[in-house]
Amino acid sequence: MLVNLSVKEFLAKTAGNDPVPGGGSIAALNAAIASALTEMVANLTIGKKKYEDKEALMKKIVGIANNYQVSFIKDIDSDSDAYNTVFNAFRLPKETEEEKAERSGQIQAATKIAAEIPMEVARKAVDIMDIIEQVSENGNQNAITDACVAMMTARTAVLGAILNVKINLSSIKDIEYVALMRQEANYLESEAIAKEQKLLCKMSKIL
Repeated sequence: MLVNLSVKEFLAKTAGNDPVPGGGSIAALNAAIASALTEMVANLTIGKKKYEDKEALMKKIVGIANNYQVSFIKDIDSDSDAYNTVFNAFRLPKETEEEKAERSGQIQAATKIAAEIPMEVARKAVDIMDIIEQVSENGNQNAITDACVAMMTARTAVLGAILNVKINLSSIKDIEYVALMRQEANYLESEAIAKEQKLLCKMSKIL
């Protein structure tokens, strides 16, 4: 499993000539990092006298961010597994008409899964951007820049995941499915950019 590798091992594998982990797994990794940073800012707030009135909120955010992190960690391997499933479908026999039909069906089904996994990463990453905004406004202000980095990393996760959605959609023949997925992808992309800009604009007035 990719998630069991050390940082150095993961980077070395990414840099190698194997197509996995690719952009989808890296997008999920970015989302996991954003979640971890969010949790860190909340933890740096808990127990501080200055933020006693925010204690309950920060404890809640710790739990939420940790749950997201666990989910994104799973997505790192899920995305690579999905790629391998598509690759294996392309390797199915295609000598007879029946084999060709079976192979085509398997490819289409696997490609939908390969699109849906990064789409779910994008959905969750957009969601956690709202949590990041909360922790930036209510958390330890000495860690405000860490919240900003979390927000930027989450945005990268969304945009990277969406690119992987779209490249898979280009191979799917289900027109209605593709149209709905593209509509959502475009919405999530615009939301991520807007949420990041809102926080960075606020920071530009402080730093």
